[in-house]
Amino acid sequence: MRPEILKWNDLTEKRKHYYLKRSESDISGVIESVTEIIDRVKTNGDGALIEYTKKFDGIDLSGLNLRVTENEFLQAEKILPQNIKSALKYAVDNITLFHKMQKPQGMSFEEIRPGLFAGEKPIPIESAGLYVPRGRGSFPSMLYMLAIPAAVAGVERICVITPPGKDGKVDPGCLYAAKLCGIDEVYRVGGAHGIAAMAYGTESIRAVDKINGPGSMYVTAAKRILYGTVDVGMPAGPSESIILADKYSDPWKLALDLLVEAEHGSDSSALLITTSTDIAEKTSDHVENLIAGLSEPRKTFVSDVFKGYGAIFLVDSIRDGATLVNAFAPEHLQLKTKDPFSTLSLIKNAGEILLGENIPFSAANYVTGVNAVLPTGGKAKTYSAVSVRDFIKYSSVVYVDQNGYKDFKEHVITISDYEGFETHGNALKMRENN
Repeated sequence: MRPEILKWNDLTEKRKHYYLKRSESDISGVIESVTEIIDRVKTNGDGALIEYTKKFDGIDLSGLNLRVTENEFLQAEKILPQNIKSALKYAVDNITLFHKMQKPQGMSFEEIRPGLFAGEKPIPIESAGLYVPRGRGSFPSMLYMLAIPAAVAGVERICVITPPGKDGKVDPGCLYAAKLCGIDEVYRVGGAHGIAAMAYGTESIRAVDKINGPGSMYVTAAKRILYGTVDVGMPAGPSESIILADKYSDPWKLALDLLVEAEHGSDSSALLITTSTDIAEKTSDHVENLIAGLSEPRKTFVSDVFKGYGAIFLVDSIRDGATLVNAFAPEHLQLKTKDPFSTLSLIKNAGEILLGENIPFSAANYVTGVNAVLPTGGKAKTYSAVSVRDFIKYSSVVYVDQNGYKDFKEHVITISDYEGFETHGNALKMRENN
């Protein structure tokens, strides 16, 4: 499969819209069926979870606890090769160090005017449910990317749901990562039904205050439907990436990096935007050859991406390319230009921005410290990567002494009278009457 090379400015508006919307446009087609799943879980609890796991995953959980047992954690650590455990420990250490920098050091409190003090008290949310997908692979990296900021924030209860394998067991890498993050509440269930369980609660799974984590279009649809019932966190759907490159970039490295996010699934998006026809042609050739050498199911995933939401776009200038990037607001962005720091100044919308030739998407996905759970579907225009801040809320705190009260009294009365709120004003006008 050879990626198409297209001149962006020559595309019809309909074709541009297709790429800009990517797989987000597919979600509307599953809303009705996901609504039915959610309603059934709300009514039937664990029974519905067992039913849908058998229906969608072909796994019968009726003889198993939905919650992973302590012995399963021990077995996972025992069977996991040492090099994998070491790599996970390396990643967890880096991610933890980075996220500790995000944690507020305490309550802020400033004197706004003489006698008037105001600030904010950071308070961790009480419970968080983390969704770790498995349908297209095993993702311990997703677990620690979600769990570490929650743990650093100080969330009291952190639980994880993740689909089981064909044997009904949770991936051992995920269980080991959970242990490294101090989490022992893990459930063998996934999909839209798992999201519903965390929102409403079942016999086995207590409801949570917030849900975070990416998933399929069904998971994304479930979170969209449940918005308002529970905090569903940052929108995170199918993977997507853009590489912005000039004539100085290396086509071989471009091809290698272009495939990284594409292998997540057929509904992923992978785009190269470049000013160079030569770079575009060479990169497309390399991609075609690399795809031919992939094993299944990754070969099918990547091929489908370049039949669907993947392409190479030619633009007239890096500035035009940056404009397209900002319109797209990608989850993952690489800047492979002669001066990436200069190009960086042009970027307004991206979940993450990787600079230069030495940082493939996969490195940032795993070990660099930054969080790889990022907004998709254009939501990077207003959302940021998952962080400690996602698991902390802030209460405003105010203290006023007599001098401060005297200072603002007449101003409060004046505004209250203007807006017609009688008791607002009376709270100050009549304060000393009793």
